Amino acid sequence: MIDVSIIPADMEASLITADQRRFEKPQDNDDLRAAAEKFEAIFLNEFLKQSRKVKLAEDLFGSSAKTTYEEMLDREYADNLSGKVNLGIADALVLQLGKKLK
Repeated sequence: MIDVSIIPADMEASLITADQRRFEKPQDNDDLRAAAEKFEAIFLNEFLKQSRKVKLAEDLFGSSAKTTYEEMLDREYADNLSGKVNLGIADALVLQLGKKLK
């Protein structure tokens, strides 16, 4: 079989590693990364809070205790999701603000 690839193997390997590095989290400043991930958690918390405000009907069993529980639950969901789901907000903040710290 004839190889019709126009990209040499060594160049293809370097392109693959460069592409992989583009999607890795920058590790330059751990404090900045932690603050950026916390900001992402705050963003997710606000998103969850606003989505809870949308109600299709009156809540029959609503109380202030239930509201407090839901707020704490949303906060925990936001903290957990910000560590597991990559929205790109933290990466963008680290890239943008990391340039100013150097």
